[in-house]
Amino acid sequence: MKQTVAKLTSRQNIEITQEEPAKLLPGHVRVRIETVGICGSDVYFFESGHCGPDVLPFPIVLGHECAGTVLETGEGVTHLKAGDLVCLEPGVPCGHCEYCVQGRYNLCPDVEFMAAPPNYVGCLRETVVHPAHLTFKLPKGMTSVDGAMIEPLSVGFHAAKQGGAAFGKRVLILGAGCIGLMTLMACKAMGVADITVVDLFENRLDLALKLGAARVVDASKRDTAEACREALPGGADIVFETAGSAATTRQTGGLVKTGGVIVLVGNTHGDVPYDFFEIMNKEITVRCVFRYAGIYPLALDAVAKGLIDPAQVITHRFGFDETQQAFMRSVTDKKDIVKGIIEIVAN
Repeated sequence: MKQTVAKLTSRQNIEITQEEPAKLLPGHVRVRIETVGICGSDVYFFESGHCGPDVLPFPIVLGHECAGTVLETGEGVTHLKAGDLVCLEPGVPCGHCEYCVQGRYNLCPDVEFMAAPPNYVGCLRETVVHPAHLTFKLPKGMTSVDGAMIEPLSVGFHAAKQGGAAFGKRVLILGAGCIGLMTLMACKAMGVADITVVDLFENRLDLALKLGAARVVDASKRDTAEACREALPGGADIVFETAGSAATTRQTGGLVKTGGVIVLVGNTHGDVPYDFFEIMNKEITVRCVFRYAGIYPLALDAVAKGLIDPAQVITHRFGFDETQQAFMRSVTDKKDIVKGIIEIVAN
C-alpha cells in the first residue's frame, strides 16, 4: 500500500503525492509521523531552491524535526515496541570515523541527515524507517508536538553547553527566533538567571520575556550596543548569535566581556567583516554550533521534569494538506511566524 508524501518538486512548489513505503530493516523501526516542525533550513531550501551555490536535486522531501508512533520494529530491536510515542534524532552518522569515535558524531563527514545534502530524504511523509538507537521514547505526558520540538531544543542545549552556561553567568542572546528562544530556555534550565535578548520584532521579545528573559532590547527602536552597555556594564559573559545575521555577528566582539565567550549558532552566509584585533585583545573564546551530539536524552529529561515547555514557541499550526501554504506563509510572514508545525496526524 502506498503512502502520502509532500515533495518539493521545484522552487516554492510542494506537491502532495504517493510513494512506496521504505522497507523495514534490522535494527530499525517504522514510525508513523504525526508532527513535523518547520525549520529555517527547510524554509531556506523552499524559498531559494538552492543549497549554497548548488540547485537542489528536485524532487526532495523536507522536514527533520519529527515525532510519531512506532508501527513495527525490525529484527533485534528490544527497547521499543509498536504503540510507543517517539521522537527521531535525524542525523545518522557512520559510527566509525574519528569524529564518531570521539562522540562528536555531528561532525561525521558521512552523516545522513534528514532533508540535507546529499540525499535530502526528509520526514514530511506518513511513515519513516529509522535506526532504533536514534529513536527515543517520549516520557509519559509528552505529546508528538513536544517530541518534534526536541530537535531544535537540542540545538539550544548544545549552544548553552558550548558557551558554558551556568548560574552566575550573564547571557546575551542576539535573535529571538526559534533557536534563540530554545537557547534561552536551555540556559534557564542550566541555572542562568540574567539573560538579555535582542530582536527587531516586539512579538518575539514578548515571548522571550514570557520564557524567562530578564530583559529585552528592541533593536528596531534602540541602538543595540548602547542598550546592551547599559544593561550589561562590562559586557556579557556569554554572547549567543542566533539570528544568522552578518550585522549581529559583527557586533558580538563589542558586546562580550573581556575573557568571555562568543557562541555562533545562526547560519550566517557570506563574508562577514570582523574585528579580530578587538577579540584578541580581550582574549575572547569563539565557539561554533553545528547541530548537536548526544543531547536528545538531556533535552527529553528537561521537558519531562517540567524545566522546559518547548511547545510554547509554536505560533502556527498547519495540516498535512496545507504544507504548501505552511511553507509559503513561512516565507512571506517571517515576522509573525516564530515557529510553525505541520500536523500530519491531528493532535
